[in-house]
Amino acid sequence: MGEVVAIINQKGGCGKTTTAVNLSTALALLDKKVLVVDLDPQGNATTGFGVQKSDLERTVYTVLSRQATMREAVTPTMVEGLFLVPSNISLSGAEVELSREIGFHSILEEALKEVKDIFDYILIDVPPSLGILTLNALVAADSVIIPIQAEYYALEGMADLLKTINLVQERLQSPAPIKGILMTLYDSRTRLGRDVHHEVKKFFGEEEYIFKTTIPRNVRLAEAPSYGKPCILYDQESTGTIAYIKLAQEMVKLED
Repeated sequence: MGEVVAIINQKGGCGKTTTAVNLSTALALLDKKVLVVDLDPQGNATTGFGVQKSDLERTVYTVLSRQATMREAVTPTMVEGLFLVPSNISLSGAEVELSREIGFHSILEEALKEVKDIFDYILIDVPPSLGILTLNALVAADSVIIPIQAEYYALEGMADLLKTINLVQERLQSPAPIKGILMTLYDSRTRLGRDVHHEVKKFFGEEEYIFKTTIPRNVRLAEAPSYGKPCILYDQESTGTIAYIKLAQEMVKLED
């Protein structure tokens, strides 16, 4: 049975999609069978794999609206062993539609049951909000990864996110423990980077796991999506690529 991991932070620009695309690719290169669910209406993870959003017939929206099954929406990527459930702007109206459904918070969880035993990991790229899509991701998830950018406002809103995770656990009886805190856009040479890293450790204390691997601020990571490729395929020797490979190795070791 595969592990469902939600990559979540309601703050935008912290590297959620970059992590979903490149961590999944690195895991696939470690011979893991991986599915990425693009749950963001912007569809950036979809284009990050070179998939044209405008031509899609089956997306995560058609799954959530029960027009297609999850298995029908699974799409192969350019990486062997790595698959995608794509997204586009049609998902933007899903929150209103889903709110009318009985048990709306568990629609994604139910849909994933069809494919959960096929994959080693299912990574959900969660939108930067605490709405119904995020709630569905938390209910479906076995664990969460929280990317935090090494910038001044890094911990802003973190209390709200943790409160939401706890409410899902308490009220819906669906625990999604924190698998790891991931520092992104990190530069150890700057005082700001080191200070934010220190504040993150202080905020979470010893209770949560903070990945030893940090993701650097890297031009290649920023360029790769415009070429429709994960950075690992765009530039195998970039510091961003090396970091995500190390992160995948660290993540796999957590299961041992």
